[in-house]
Amino acid sequence: MRKLKLMVPKGRIYEGVASLFREAGIKMYSDERGYRPYVQEPDLEIKIMKPQNIPGLVEMGSHDAGFTGHDWVVETQAKVFQVMDLGLDPVEVVAAVPAGSSKRELRGRKIVVASEYQRISRGYLEKEGYKYVLLQTFGATEVFPPEDADMIIDNTATGRTLKENNLEIVGSILKSSTRFIANNKALKDSWKKNYLEKLRLIFQSILDAESRVMLEMNVPEDKLEQVVKILPCMRSPTVSPLYREQGYAVKVAVKKEEVYRLIPLLKEYGAGDILEYELRKVMI
Repeated sequence: MRKLKLMVPKGRIYEGVASLFREAGIKMYSDERGYRPYVQEPDLEIKIMKPQNIPGLVEMGSHDAGFTGHDWVVETQAKVFQVMDLGLDPVEVVAAVPAGSSKRELRGRKIVVASEYQRISRGYLEKEGYKYVLLQTFGATEVFPPEDADMIIDNTATGRTLKENNLEIVGSILKSSTRFIANNKALKDSWKKNYLEKLRLIFQSILDAESRVMLEMNVPEDKLEQVVKILPCMRSPTVSPLYREQGYAVKVAVKKEEVYRLIPLLKEYGAGDILEYELRKVMI
């Protein structure tokens, strides 16, 4: 039997990817130390690896596709195809220094910079004209200053950890999120290409559903046109006549951030019995 070989990242971004698989109906079973989870789909084979290793291994072709941060694709310069940007676990790679540090003073001498990102760091430091010594870190980069480093280059989601360690951002380098990547040769295999496209479609439908809710309401006949005009639907709303010609039932999928504004407006325009409920998958 043919198999599509996938790599799933361990660590911080694992849960977002695993949740997508669960929502897609693809169940993975693994203990905390397991690296080869059992997958319910017989034509899928999954291995759990550090996100740093995944771009290079996918490029080599030992695995057909994988999930990792865009920062590690850039750092490794892996020649892979991006199937989709999942938008999960967004972070920003930044340069940070101890709060109150003089940028002029730092530029006037050779500084020690700590980072997991060696290639990205060199590119930034040379572009900015710093003289530097670069230390390779393996996690917990934020604890290096001030005794062991003058600057760090690290990723941050909220900046809270940097503030807790008395660090301030002095440079924004790269925005990153979880990407679904594939080996270029795998895309030349029609079976693998079709399988990857199937996964892309189902993952996209799940992500689209997470950003939307379904609104269902009853609308009197004489109010229907004005209600329909204010609905920000994906295509057009579903409209069905109610029993005994008591008006219409209207259903529409809308973005979650629109609901707060929309429900009072719908009431004002004559809609009633408004229901809001979650969606599981949306195919646009």
